[in-house]
Amino acid sequence: MTVNVSESILGVFMIFCRIGGCLLVAPGISSARVAPRIRLLIALTVSLALAPMLLPKLGGGLRNPSPADTLWWILCETLTGSVIGLFGRSFFFAIETMGSALATMIGLGGIPGTPVADSEAESVVGSLTMMVATILVFVTDLHWELFRGLVASYDRIPAGDPFGSRPMLAGLVDRTSAAFTMALRLTSPFIVYSMVVNFALGLANKLTPQIPIFFIATPFLLAGGMLLFMFLSKDFFGQFALDYGQWLRRG
Repeated sequence: MTVNVSESILGVFMIFCRIGGCLLVAPGISSARVAPRIRLLIALTVSLALAPMLLPKLGGGLRNPSPADTLWWILCETLTGSVIGLFGRSFFFAIETMGSALATMIGLGGIPGTPVADSEAESVVGSLTMMVATILVFVTDLHWELFRGLVASYDRIPAGDPFGSRPMLAGLVDRTSAAFTMALRLTSPFIVYSMVVNFALGLANKLTPQIPIFFIATPFLLAGGMLLFMFLSKDFFGQFALDYGQWLRRG
């Protein structure tokens, strides 16, 4: 009985290593606005809730393990969970980068905003996009899909097996490329808007060099960009939530 109890406790701890490693960098829960104790409580609660389902998948690798084997399991599970969370975080890296670029395109690049996910200041549009994207994760129940994906990860990456640096880096590059392609596609209307407006302003400035066209046109550039963002925001964030949800469901 003592051996079974010790195996169960060690197994729950291994489950906590993977889930805690994922939640350490996963979007939303890893935000600097969430207290560390709350994140620890969430990881522990999810680990205990999923333990009856995941303990049989650990196999017999935890029966009388040596200290070296235990340390190896801890490293493997923590690294696996962190990589899974980093894959999901790549979507938010992309949307945050494109949000800052979007702010520059519509004339809001010099106005700092309130940081949402990190402690560093962002642009106003970058803060808005990060806040809305984070809210969408919880409103559309995508955080439950993250937990479902963690359970399914034990079938693809058995417990105690190393993730492998080569597939990890290849997967991270592919996921980051796909995320930035998605973000670039969402921001493309603003790129076209910025190019057309700035080309027109440059041409007008050439024709009338005595008039400071760029200073006069800045409010109109800002108003047009904000109107464009208002009309496209539903498709912008809807497509983001759709792509992020598809990755969570398909892996």
